[in-house]
Amino acid sequence: MSRTMKKAMRVLDLFSLQRPEWGVSEAAKALGFPKSTTSELMSDLADQRLLSRSTKGKYRLGWRLFELSQTLLDTTEFRIEARRVMEKLVECWRETVHLAVLDGGQAVYVEKLEPTPTAKIPITRAGARLPAQCSGVGKILLAHSEWEHVAERLEDQGMPALTPNTITTLDVLAEELERVRERGYAYDHEEIMIGLCCVAAPVHGPGGEVIAAVSFSVPAYRFVPNEDNYTAAIVDAARHISEDAGAKLGEYPDYKMEVQGT
Repeated sequence: MSRTMKKAMRVLDLFSLQRPEWGVSEAAKALGFPKSTTSELMSDLADQRLLSRSTKGKYRLGWRLFELSQTLLDTTEFRIEARRVMEKLVECWRETVHLAVLDGGQAVYVEKLEPTPTAKIPITRAGARLPAQCSGVGKILLAHSEWEHVAERLEDQGMPALTPNTITTLDVLAEELERVRERGYAYDHEEIMIGLCCVAAPVHGPGGEVIAAVSFSVPAYRFVPNEDNYTAAIVDAARHISEDAGAKLGEYPDYKMEVQGT
């Protein structure tokens, strides 16, 4: 990757929900770039509609990113197939269901379905990123990645403690990922947010590789007494998604929940 491209990506990475708008001087200071370099980068990104200029002379993310993200989502076949199964899960269980992929050491949520009306889970949304080691979906994805690559990524980005239950060391994580591989599913027992538990299972591609993970996110007071039932349902759902992901063109197979919600 060229130096200019790397710098441009660092500019784009500045923008977040907490800080959606940046001025040139602010961005230059945050990045440690000369102001002239930052101004040129942000102007070029705006010319390509990757950034947009606000009336205050600052910059926000541009709509071209939205267009590109929609194209990515709409052409990701396993997401389209997974959504049908996820809709059945939400209908049967009235709980939030996530679909995620791995990007570096982070879990990226590509789909989120919730029952309505519902108590919202503010920490997740489609497009959100979370440290992979503290989520059920993230543990699944890490467990099926090369450990040397995982360890290097996590050492670089750190392992922040989102709650007192979050895994924050590589040794403990290695043991946890071994358990995940042995049983075929992963738990998050209030590791992302106190009061919230998750169970996740792997989605396999046509070659048997793990391409994504699907999960239930459930308030702890409901999850703990029904953990086995939630686990059986998400494992079954992941199997159906994997079968669909491995299929060619044609109709989806009829899908019936093997474990009904209570």
